[in-house]
Amino acid sequence: MNGGKTLTIAKGWLIFYVQHGFCKQMSKHRYMKTIHSFLILLVSFLLFLSGSIKAQKIYSSDSRYDADIKIFVVDSRYDADLLVYKTESRYDATGNEGLWHFVESKYDADKKVYFSDSRYDADLLIHFVDSRYDAGWRNKERIYLLY
Repeated sequence: MNGGKTLTIAKGWLIFYVQHGFCKQMSKHRYMKTIHSFLILLVSFLLFLSGSIKAQKIYSSDSRYDADIKIFVVDSRYDADLLVYKTESRYDATGNEGLWHFVESKYDADKKVYFSDSRYDADLLIHFVDSRYDAGWRNKERIYLLY
């Protein structure tokens, strides 16, 4: 969802609210309190959306043409763009930080990946790690591939 579009819609509702006299009979203090509450609600909603958009639910595709990105698994963590930790639960795979949960259906996935046989054919080089605390980006220039 586009945050700018959401903000424009919310701003439009606020203007409608003010222009049609719903705030004219309020004191200035109460009016500011109402605006403040509205903005807190809006920011909370946008933060909720941003957290759910970045979840890393991954589907491993058998076809390179069906995949969003091509990945090659390297042996050394120092050669990798991203250090990946495979989570047991889809709820642990949050943020674009290398915490991945593999799903069975491509319709449940945020990204479809194809594991390439050649590092030169790959868009992203990854290395699987044993600890969630080791996961993360080593080459931030490639971070856009998973948004």
